[in-house]
Amino acid sequence: MRELLRSPGYRKALLFASLIGVPVSLAAFWFLAGLHELEHQLWDELPRQLGWDTPPWWWPLPLLTLAGLVVGLVVRHLKGAGGHLPAGGLHAGGMTPGALPGVLLAALASLPFGAVLGPEAPLIALGGGLALLFARLARAPASPQSAALLGAAGAAAALPAIFGDPVIGAVILIEVAGVGGPQLFAVMLPALLASGVGSLVFTGFGRWTGLSTGSLSLDLGVPAPRLDAGDVVWSVLMAVAIAVVLHFVLDGGRLTAAFIARSPVVRTAVCALAAGVCAAVYALTVDRSPADVASSGEATLARMAQDPHAWGVGALVAVLVCKAVAYALCLGGLRGGPVFPALFLGAAAGVLLAPLPGLGIVPGMAAGMAAASAATLRLPVSSVVLVVLLLGGAGMTPVVILAAVTAFVTAQLLPAGHPVPALGEPAGPPPGTSARAPQDRPAHT
Repeated sequence: MRELLRSPGYRKALLFASLIGVPVSLAAFWFLAGLHELEHQLWDELPRQLGWDTPPWWWPLPLLTLAGLVVGLVVRHLKGAGGHLPAGGLHAGGMTPGALPGVLLAALASLPFGAVLGPEAPLIALGGGLALLFARLARAPASPQSAALLGAAGAAAALPAIFGDPVIGAVILIEVAGVGGPQLFAVMLPALLASGVGSLVFTGFGRWTGLSTGSLSLDLGVPAPRLDAGDVVWSVLMAVAIAVVLHFVLDGGRLTAAFIARSPVVRTAVCALAAGVCAAVYALTVDRSPADVASSGEATLARMAQDPHAWGVGALVAVLVCKAVAYALCLGGLRGGPVFPALFLGAAAGVLLAPLPGLGIVPGMAAGMAAASAATLRLPVSSVVLVVLLLGGAGMTPVVILAAVTAFVTAQLLPAGHPVPALGEPAGPPPGTSARAPQDRPAHT
């Protein structure tokens, strides 16, 4: 490491990475601000101006149909096809500056108009693409290694804009980039699991004996619920169930992508309209806003955390079913990231199961979010860090770790789903032609 730090080339890369952090962060801020303002106008202000306190049940239908048409046109005509398919998970690289217009347009058409996706994937593409563009403008020496380094640095500069913390952005990119390969996960999972179990043991013995080990801790002044055996057992069982369900949801997203690949404009619009139908059915069934389904879930998750008792059993079941189906449709057709809808589905499942004997709302939501994030992203450490930061304290960390590791292992042991079609590539041979031998293709993680 000392020799690397003494290398002039590496020190220049560090300096350039620090400099590009400023414009990339500004671009990410204004991009997110524009998304939120457009979403506010479409889902709050416009319905009020037309005389509705909340959007009517049919509101998502025209908005998502329009989103599907625009994204389909971007996929067909613009370079980069609007960015990575969300059904393929998060990606750390591969985005060129020339693809940025398509990425931004597809995200602007998808996210504010009601796609069940989050903004993290477009932010990664925006940060990485801008970093490479600035390097090109500055005529910096180009190599595959420098491109990967600058792309990761740009993405890391953009991610804190949505997660609100620089640590989670760096952790996500370390896992997404696959540094260390499978050996990293092979070493990390036992250590993570042992850490969670050890924390439970120390918590239990400290409570039973009244003794203290003098460990480093910060008193945030916020009371955390005490974990007990019921929380631990139910969290593990929840994690297995959530991982299995989300496995089928993600596979549905990949099937949607394969269906769309042959005719991106028309079929993207059809799948987006079907996602809107899910939101409309939910609104008609439980008499709540269709935005609960037709959105990333970020705002709805905040409201649920503030007042989980406002959600009855029927509303929770309806939002879980309708949002899961809409999520699968958007994963395969529109553009965005998979994080926030997964977090919402996990939190809603935790609130629904909270009345189980020995389980509470806070442990249920914590375990549900950790399990859903780990099963969807296949990034266990990032999932733990993200959920702990969202909860604003370390009281639920043992349950979060156990749920994340259990869900990750369960998802890895389940049979492999359908492959994600390459962008711009048909899912199979056109009707009336003979099929060629399949090509080996690297799997998406």
